[in-house]
Amino acid sequence: MAAPTVSRFKRPVAATACMGSTWQHTPTRHGRRRCVTAKGTRMENLRTDRLSLLVYQLDRAREIAQVRLTGLGDEEYLWEPAPGAWSIRRRGQASSPKAFGPGAWVLDSGASDIPAAEYAEIDRQVRRGMTPDKVAADWGVSTQRVEEILNRVGPPEPDLTPVTTIAWRLGHLHSGFAGRWEWTFGERRRQPDLLVDFTPSASLAVERFWVEVDRWHDSVAAMTPEQLDTPGFGQYPDGSDPDEPFATVLVDQNLEFIHHMAEIALLRDLWRARSMST
Repeated sequence: MAAPTVSRFKRPVAATACMGSTWQHTPTRHGRRRCVTAKGTRMENLRTDRLSLLVYQLDRAREIAQVRLTGLGDEEYLWEPAPGAWSIRRRGQASSPKAFGPGAWVLDSGASDIPAAEYAEIDRQVRRGMTPDKVAADWGVSTQRVEEILNRVGPPEPDLTPVTTIAWRLGHLHSGFAGRWEWTFGERRRQPDLLVDFTPSASLAVERFWVEVDRWHDSVAAMTPEQLDTPGFGQYPDGSDPDEPFATVLVDQNLEFIHHMAEIALLRDLWRARSMST
């Protein structure tokens, strides 16, 4: 099957101030929405509803990330900045206990414990209604361990998040977008771990990734306020989506995209500095 082609980057669907004008929604003849300038109207057309702001945030983050991923080569994509780094690997050669993927290449996964950086998110998930048993099942730890984290006192524990490659960060993001789309807007039947065919080709991985992000973007942009407020509108099984209003899921997905793309940008900076020094 031929690889999907990358769709052209779309202008933000939310309105924002821009050179003395504003962006506003305008329907196209194909039924989609595009953004046009409203000269002279200053701020009166500014869109500040929840969905517009969340989609605009994703658009801006995507625009920055697309620039930062330009020119990514295979060697840099698979570069391991430290021994034992998580990455994508040939099936049977993974360096983690729960690597997954449907094809010849799998994504490292399966930390033996919950990283300290996730403690605050676990607190939020439980306050929103997710049970400690569900959190434990998602992470592959005991319910007792989750209770220990929820009842912890004293200074934070050291963060033992694994060092990763760009291939891992991009594959992790791709898997998350694909799984959430399937279990929100799709048929809600395919196992998330089997949705992305990981590849050692940087250009192919980036191409496939943007197609997935665009599909998510377009589906989200068409949502109604009622759907945003519906608990369980998204049924993604590897998280707290079934227990939360979908607006909070969008916030978390944007944050996931932003922080992993920032880490990819740092890895690219380190690779460039390493290459210059040698």
